[in-house]
Amino acid sequence: MLTNDLHVGSPRSRIDGPAKVTGQATYAAEFTAPNLAYGYVVGSSVAKGVIAGIDVAAAEAVVGVIKIYTHQNRPRTAWFSSSYQDQVGPPGKPFRPLYDDAILYSGQPIVLVVAQTFEIARHAASLVRIQYDLHPHETDLEAARHDSYEPPSKRFGMAPPAARGDAVQAFSDSTLRVSQEYSIAAEYHNPMEPHATTVVWHGDDTITVHDKTQGVLNSQAYVASVFGLSKKAVRVISPFVGGGFGSGLRPQYQLFLAVMASLELKQSVRVELTREQMFSHIHRAQTVNVLSLGAEKNGRLNSVQHHAVSATSRFEDHQEVVVSWSGLLYKVENASFQQDLAKLDIYTPGDMRAPGAPLGMFALESAMDELATAADIDPLDLRLENYVDTDQNTGKILTSKELRACYRKGAERFGWSKRNPVPGSMREGRELIGWGMASGIWEAYMFKTSARVTLGPDGKLEIACATSDIGTGTYTILAQIGADAFGLSMDDVTVRLGDSSLPAAPVQGGSWTAASAGSAVMAACNTLQEKLLSAASRMPDSPMAKAKLDDILCASGRMALKSEPSKSIALADIVSASADRSISAEETVKPSLLKYLQYSSFAHSAVFAEVRIDEELGVIRVTRIVSAVAAGRILNPKTARSQIIGGVVWGVGMALHEEAMTDHNLGRIMNRSLAEYHVPVNADIHDIDVIFVDETDTKASPIGVKGLGEIGIVGTAAAIANAVHHATGKRIRSLPITIDKLLG
Repeated sequence: MLTNDLHVGSPRSRIDGPAKVTGQATYAAEFTAPNLAYGYVVGSSVAKGVIAGIDVAAAEAVVGVIKIYTHQNRPRTAWFSSSYQDQVGPPGKPFRPLYDDAILYSGQPIVLVVAQTFEIARHAASLVRIQYDLHPHETDLEAARHDSYEPPSKRFGMAPPAARGDAVQAFSDSTLRVSQEYSIAAEYHNPMEPHATTVVWHGDDTITVHDKTQGVLNSQAYVASVFGLSKKAVRVISPFVGGGFGSGLRPQYQLFLAVMASLELKQSVRVELTREQMFSHIHRAQTVNVLSLGAEKNGRLNSVQHHAVSATSRFEDHQEVVVSWSGLLYKVENASFQQDLAKLDIYTPGDMRAPGAPLGMFALESAMDELATAADIDPLDLRLENYVDTDQNTGKILTSKELRACYRKGAERFGWSKRNPVPGSMREGRELIGWGMASGIWEAYMFKTSARVTLGPDGKLEIACATSDIGTGTYTILAQIGADAFGLSMDDVTVRLGDSSLPAAPVQGGSWTAASAGSAVMAACNTLQEKLLSAASRMPDSPMAKAKLDDILCASGRMALKSEPSKSIALADIVSASADRSISAEETVKPSLLKYLQYSSFAHSAVFAEVRIDEELGVIRVTRIVSAVAAGRILNPKTARSQIIGGVVWGVGMALHEEAMTDHNLGRIMNRSLAEYHVPVNADIHDIDVIFVDETDTKASPIGVKGLGEIGIVGTAAAIANAVHHATGKRIRSLPITIDKLLG
């Protein structure tokens, strides 16, 4: 009897889980090679200036040191084309390690010590002595924001929307007005796996690069372009990534240094960054928002004005979508947007989980809460009063929007109707209780992606795609799609990812991987079904001789007629009967241009938060979060829930913990460790309840998926901040909310 229990839509454990928990999963710094050398980076201790001298004599005298690289002796092959940009690089010139004597930011890599062991390299690095000629630096956004500017070149998709109506006049004419400044500190990614690269030198003008990356093809293009190599000579492999969150989207400097040393020394080299050095590159930009809302007495919006200033480096104009959400989420006819940058002596900020959205949405959702207080309206009712069903920024139709259902189901689960609206009115013992809520929104992307599926003579399926799995469950959802297409057990499906030799895929980020890679796998499976049917129809006495694709089904590892399931052929027999040892199909999917011109697509959420605050000590506990999410089709509720929980935890960190603390006199981050850079730990996280709202969307992607990696964080920090205000009556407009701000 044929059975076909569907995997897609049902909770499934990660197929890569056993390898990870048993230590069999191999990460970038765990690959090895004969005669492997180890590099250790020495970073600048000043924020700006020039290198006046480098004394490496003592370091070179250490037994086991192979070579020490500086800007004075780096190989001439290590060169950046002035026109080179990686897949997600912003306008400007990317940072060039060991390029010259200029110091651009504190922590900049200026020496690479290569030795026979890591310990020798680290010891020798401690003996390097560097002299600087110091130049005045600026690392304080507050001081630099007055010289902010509109970036002359816009990163694709990052330009603010056009203004509409007369926002200034409408604000002036409004009965209710809220105009405040909301700021967010710089944050650092700090994934469990530090950035590392192991370059295996093959001695035949080819190298294999094991890189901590969210895009193997991006790293491959970087290495080939920078070092003048053929892409065929560079294979990048990254099967497992110990957390990325955006830090692995762009090639980081350890990749350059490892490849440089390997090519010059003609041997394999590994460069792994320390935890402290993880604070010497990409991070979420410090941002200040000025947001003004004008409304009628009933809370209906008349005007939105959103101006954001974000920090960037001297050499690149990093841009994120910060202000656009304010003209998108609520109905308003008069709106204006401005998104500027301020140059600082820092490394270029980069994408960090839901880049731009938590920054702008903290401002918008805090201001909406302030407007609700001014109008004496329930915060949820205010959002419903201003609900909109179109993309006002572009005039496009939405592919779907179930935010009303998110509000309703989230409020019911949380018990929102029991909220006493008076700040400070809810308490238990010495703890003040606050309830806050916020909306969340994130764009549902899909990008051109290829995938290959292969059925072997044993009837087992292999899926191959160059995309990464950064811990999101990509291995598992692709296996589910493939298993369902051929009626197989997931144990009979192997998934290969994170290899530049596999079918092309973009970097994994932006919540687009499930939609993009999943649709490519589905398309390849459909083509493979056609090939299998063609092969089956040619078999002697085949029941499939006259069958068409709509006439057959695959179940229990067999191809059968829908009309007579007893007439079937084992998939393994079909492959064995073919001329080849396997049957493959490769397909490429890309978004429809017509749909892009007509529609906008977003995932939505409603976040409800409860905080309890010690009235005397000011200690804040987030005791409950309910996150109701509408994100199209949910492929795997188990891994999907994990994604939202992870995003919520990040939101808690953003709201209460994470802050890069810079000594502006030195231009140096002082809390460069997980002992001092605070992130949420187990004691900080309590009840997180995730609700997936049913949402059918046939336009967002061929498989109806919108994506989940980002939406979990977007509204969380704002909901917590609003809950803090409800508990205490004190509005904190700068994140993180710390005890000194609450009691000060």
